[in-house]
Amino acid sequence: MTDPVALTADLIRCASVTPEEGGALVLLEKLLSGAGFVCTRVDRGGVSNLYARWGEKGAAKTFGFNGHTDVVPLGDVAAWSVDPFGGEIKDGFLWGRGATDMKSGVAAFAAAAVDFVRDTPPEGAVVLAITGDEEGDALDGTVALLEWMEHEGEALSVCLVGEPTCPDTMGEMMKIGRRGSMTAWITVRGEQGHSAYPHRANNPVTALVRLMDRLASLELDQGTGHFDASTLAITTVDVGNPATNVIPAEARGTVNIRFNDAHTGASLSDWLLGEAAKVEAETGAKVSMKIKISGESFITLPGPLSDLVAAAVTAETGVTPVLSTTGGTSDARFVKNHCPVVEFGLVGKTMHQVDERVDLAQIPVLKAIYGRILQDYFA
Repeated sequence: MTDPVALTADLIRCASVTPEEGGALVLLEKLLSGAGFVCTRVDRGGVSNLYARWGEKGAAKTFGFNGHTDVVPLGDVAAWSVDPFGGEIKDGFLWGRGATDMKSGVAAFAAAAVDFVRDTPPEGAVVLAITGDEEGDALDGTVALLEWMEHEGEALSVCLVGEPTCPDTMGEMMKIGRRGSMTAWITVRGEQGHSAYPHRANNPVTALVRLMDRLASLELDQGTGHFDASTLAITTVDVGNPATNVIPAEARGTVNIRFNDAHTGASLSDWLLGEAAKVEAETGAKVSMKIKISGESFITLPGPLSDLVAAAVTAETGVTPVLSTTGGTSDARFVKNHCPVVEFGLVGKTMHQVDERVDLAQIPVLKAIYGRILQDYFA
């Protein structure tokens, strides 16, 4: 049997801070090739990606796993109590950057897939699509894999993303969708002047504050059937003015919106630009805006795939998972354009933190859940 704990530790020892591969995909390719998977590196734009398939291309039933081996930067290295890339086991935890997000998830589904195809070769195909760009710009990771798959005639029937999904207890939550995410960078240009004579200037800070207040004060919605209410957060206001007696010429601010299926990135962009135009007309200041839509909201409606995953989780943990759309974005936002997709993984309390760690007991349980999902899917 393939040990998912040892595999997680080996992956942690690969220093794969985005966009560095760090040896993680090389390690996985060796494991999967040895189990009969046809492995292809789909590298693009300095990002390393791995596509591994067991079974025939174009099989009527193809179950896919998606995940990433890249990790976020370490932060203050001196604040870590362990070697961030040591894969150390102590106090019932496996420690290191990526332990939670998400090398344990990748190790669990890789180990489950290897043991499954060896023990009970299915009528169909099993695919692992693993990227090195989920924590980065996400332009050359899962997106590159999906574009390569389309070109090569590779396809998944369904997909499970192994991101950590449980807030506190193993098995309590799975994701059937995600909110959309977008950011707007706002620049307001006025006219510099003496603060004692504000009528001779046009204060961009006043215009920016007015716009920010309007954006943050509006209730975007009250939630929808499967989503919480959309939110807008002001994340920064920047003026950079060292003088107390000078009205500056320019002020900048940024807002981030997490939105549900009552909106689209385009509709919210129109709203932002409309509010900016109103403030511009009222103040005479010039407002410009750069908008980036990181992903639209999406949902895989409850049905066969979510039932399959939930049943396996309950069988292995005794817990019935809540079907949720909370949290940030994930690569499921790209996979959803290809096939039905859900997410399930372990407890994510320490992801991206100093001293990131995973409860040792959770990793074999996660492997067992993924193995049961494969067995039930191909039964």
